[in-house]
Amino acid sequence: MRRIAVGLIGSGKHGARYAKHVREDVPELVLTAVSRRDAAAGAAQATAWRCRFHADWRALIADPAVEAVLAVVPPSLHCEIAAAVAAAGKPLLIEKPLAPTGSAAREVVRVLRAAGVPVFMAHTLRWNSVVRTIRDQLGEIGALRALWLSQRFEPSPVAWLDDPARAGGGIILHTGVHSFDLVRLLTGREVTRVWCRAAHVDTRLTEDNFVASLELDGSPALVAVNGSRSTRGRSGLIDVAGEEGQLVGDHAHGFAYRIRGLDRTPLAVPDPVPTVREALRAFVRLVLDGEGPPVALEDGARAVLIADACRRAAESGDTVPVEPLLDTPPRPE
Repeated sequence: MRRIAVGLIGSGKHGARYAKHVREDVPELVLTAVSRRDAAAGAAQATAWRCRFHADWRALIADPAVEAVLAVVPPSLHCEIAAAVAAAGKPLLIEKPLAPTGSAAREVVRVLRAAGVPVFMAHTLRWNSVVRTIRDQLGEIGALRALWLSQRFEPSPVAWLDDPARAGGGIILHTGVHSFDLVRLLTGREVTRVWCRAAHVDTRLTEDNFVASLELDGSPALVAVNGSRSTRGRSGLIDVAGEEGQLVGDHAHGFAYRIRGLDRTPLAVPDPVPTVREALRAFVRLVLDGEGPPVALEDGARAVLIADACRRAAESGDTVPVEPLLDTPPRPE
């Protein structure tokens, strides 16, 4: 079996999930090196995982033993990492959000597409069982009339999420991109214009609550997205209304229903799967088999462009257009 030696940049809470699945669930991958901002913690992890440690992520990318790179870091680093990976000519899995701003997202796309390296955009919520069940049932409810997406979380203990210099933004960027990507996935439409309001509750420098209204290209459907990181509850509501009925589910709690009138029919939702594991398996198929990625780099950029528009709308109080992704067509992987 052909195996890929991967280097992991970022092995904190989320990066450690990637390391776990690489080591335990995806035999085609071998964790060869790790890099982490907290050098002491990273070195200890490397010892435990029996791999190399690089205090500087640039050295990890340049390491000849590393064949592919997994980037699980704040988006403020993504432009530099993309440029280094492109220069090294190595495959890349990059976590969401793709970049802190729309202009930075465009630059990441430009650099990586020009290099022609295989790239996988890790919008992991696409592998969620409820999301997939609702997507597969869309044909049962007819033409789309309305879509509501809501994600709620407890306040985050991760300090850098409230540091604009590292995080690049608040919940609109870090959680909103999940919902903005799902809007595009479930409607098959691009978002052209947004209105948004945001608030600070438990954060000081970045927003932790928002609500946005999105206009779709070529569709009169009403779309709204809401996010909150200031509640002790956690949920991920999806509510899709069509001319023939409604689909309601929660991707955090694992249920979904089809509704017609007052009749509610449970949908058979498969057992939940580790979405990071599934993303890694798809990355393997991209690198080893040349199979197209189920989430393209451009999908990640468009989610950031929507977040960018929402942030500008919240600041201005007006509706604002979503800037287009101005880029050359993607090269075949």
